[in-house]
Amino acid sequence: MTPHSNPAATTPDVSVVIPVCNEDENVLPLAREIHAALSGRYAFEQIFVDDGSTDQTAAAVIDARAQGMPEIRLLRHVQRSGQSAAVATGVRHARGRWIATLDGDGQNDPADFPKLLAALLDPATPALKLVMGNRTTRRDTWLRRASSRVANGVRSWILEDGTPDTGCGIKVFDRDVFMHMPRFRNMHRFMPALFQREGCRVISLPVNHRERTRGTSKYGLHNRLWVGIVDLFGVSWLMRRASPRAPIHEET
Repeated sequence: MTPHSNPAATTPDVSVVIPVCNEDENVLPLAREIHAALSGRYAFEQIFVDDGSTDQTAAAVIDARAQGMPEIRLLRHVQRSGQSAAVATGVRHARGRWIATLDGDGQNDPADFPKLLAALLDPATPALKLVMGNRTTRRDTWLRRASSRVANGVRSWILEDGTPDTGCGIKVFDRDVFMHMPRFRNMHRFMPALFQREGCRVISLPVNHRERTRGTSKYGLHNRLWVGIVDLFGVSWLMRRASPRAPIHEET
C-alpha cells in the first residue's frame, strides 16, 4: 500500500472511506457529491482506497483533489486485496473519530450521510456506535436482489443481529470500536454482529439507492452470496466463543 495525501490544517471530525477498484468514471462525481453533502456541516476528509485498479482510478482521485477538494486523500493497494481490506486500510489511516463509508460505484447516495451522522452523534444514545443504511428500494438486477435477500436472511437467522441489510455500503461508525475488531477477508459484510460483540448498539435507517450508470459491477452470485455464507460460519463461531468488550463509562 502506498499513500498519497494532502493533509488539511484542521483535524477532521469525519473521515469518509471509499474503497474503489476500476472506478475511474465514478471518482469525480462521487467526490463532488460527498463534498456537497458534508461541507459546512462537519470538518471532514475523503479517503479513496484504490484496491489494485488497472485503469485510471488513481489519476482520477488526484484530479478530483485538484478541482477544489483538498480534503481528498489517496491510498493505494499494490495488488487487489478485497473490499474489507480496503475499508480497513482507510480506517487505519483515517484522522477522524467518526468513519463514514460508501461504495465507489455511485449507487449509494452521499446525501444520506448527514441523517446517519445525526443519529450516530445523538448524545441521548451514547451506546450507539454503528448506523447502517437500509436500501429499502434496490436499484439492482433481479439476481443481485435475490442473492442479497437470501444472504441477509441467512445471516439474520444465524447471527440474530437485527439488521435487514448488512451488505449496504453506506454506514457511519466509531473508529475506535472498529480498530478493536478482528480482521478477515469479508468482515465488511458482518459489521453489525461484530459491533454488537463489542457491546455496542446498532441501528438501521432507510437510505436512497441508485442504479449504476458508469463502470461495471465487481460482484456476481459467487463472490456475493456463497463466499458470504462460508464466512458466516466463522463469524458465528467467533460470536459464540469470544468474550465481548465491556462498555466503559468515563466519569467527567
